[in-house]
Amino acid sequence: MKNSYKADIPLQGEITVAPDKSISHRSLIFAALAHGKTKITNLLEGEDVLCTAQALRLMGCEIEQKTVSSVEPSRGQENLWEINGVGVAGLSEPTDMLDMGNSGTAARLLAGLVAPYDFTSFFTGDASLRKRPMGRVFEPIKQFGAKIISRQNGLMPFAIIGAKEAMPIAYEMKIASAQVKSCILLASLVTRGTTTIIEPEKCRDHTEIMMSYLGLKISAEGKKISYSGLQEFDAKDLAVPGDISSAAFFIVAALLVKNSRVVIKNVGVNPLRTGVITSLQEMGGKISFLNEREIGGEKVADILVEASELKGIEVPANRAASMIDEYPIFAVAAANAKGTTKMNGLAELKVKESNRLLMIAQNLEKCGVTAKMGDDYLEVQGGVRQQKSPAKIATSMDHRIAMSFLIMGLAMEGGVEIDDASMIKTSFPNFEAILDDFL
Repeated sequence: MKNSYKADIPLQGEITVAPDKSISHRSLIFAALAHGKTKITNLLEGEDVLCTAQALRLMGCEIEQKTVSSVEPSRGQENLWEINGVGVAGLSEPTDMLDMGNSGTAARLLAGLVAPYDFTSFFTGDASLRKRPMGRVFEPIKQFGAKIISRQNGLMPFAIIGAKEAMPIAYEMKIASAQVKSCILLASLVTRGTTTIIEPEKCRDHTEIMMSYLGLKISAEGKKISYSGLQEFDAKDLAVPGDISSAAFFIVAALLVKNSRVVIKNVGVNPLRTGVITSLQEMGGKISFLNEREIGGEKVADILVEASELKGIEVPANRAASMIDEYPIFAVAAANAKGTTKMNGLAELKVKESNRLLMIAQNLEKCGVTAKMGDDYLEVQGGVRQQKSPAKIATSMDHRIAMSFLIMGLAMEGGVEIDDASMIKTSFPNFEAILDDFL
């Protein structure tokens, strides 16, 4: 992976981005619990998702990767994943430690999955993940009847001693978190009786969409979600769309580099994930959806982006849940806009792969951008003080910080130098290849 890029020509053409990470995790998990064989196309093969696949193998699931000819001849060969499901409640005790690598999503979802089983599971992760709090999922897991042994403050490594007889729960979430919600829903799959969740505000609903697509009877009315466990279901083939979070890097790149015009193909545009599109359009970004359709219950479209003059805006706190992963790259857009942009409701950024709120602010300053940070907000004064030498960017092992500031470098005379880009492969293995093709 290169540590710097610079745009000398407009970005033009069509691209595809990495498959959706959230949907990839869930596709593997639900395929493992189905009856029969599931074929998954376009699964993200980043390290995060591969950790989920390996964990499921350790719990008795047969998972095989195959190479087949793409239905689109221009794409040549592509990988197909086949999973032989074990049925609801069919998992067996893991035969080894479940290593989640850098994936908080894998850790929190699988913690819920194993909670109602009468066996013990041991979880660990890399140095970054071992610093991230898991207490927010421990609370509902304990209510199901599971026991947890962890380091202080709910840190990895931890062990989950599954409930001998899991009991359904009624849980009111304190913050809008798709990971917490999905953790509870996965635990409810193997729990007799009806589990109820109350969300403070709607957040990404990939788990509910996939459950409905697979024929499971789940009720979602407003902010209340109810599910009665032990429903069996048959395997159904799944196709993963492109990840809006990955597309966001190239959306911003095309907006910033003069005379650019890019179409990003086959991107998931779930309305609970498109806050970054709404915000960029409010800034004056020329972004539109083409060929809108539905795949596996998820809304999908091709995204047309054209270079634009951006202006500062204020992003409301209630939009945070729909663009929480996109704030690093959105801050790059704000740095290149006219006027001030204020982003509210950002407290959750402090417990991501790094303290993203702090890392965004510090790295913007290194790029000659004035940024003011509070406990839950970031204010960016548009305008980059150009410098001939590259800005030295510290990533703190955070893939989204690394990718965002590589895009920032496209708009800077001296570019940027990233201290470490190796972790990008956890979520977007072909990020470098796409940038190379453009530049």
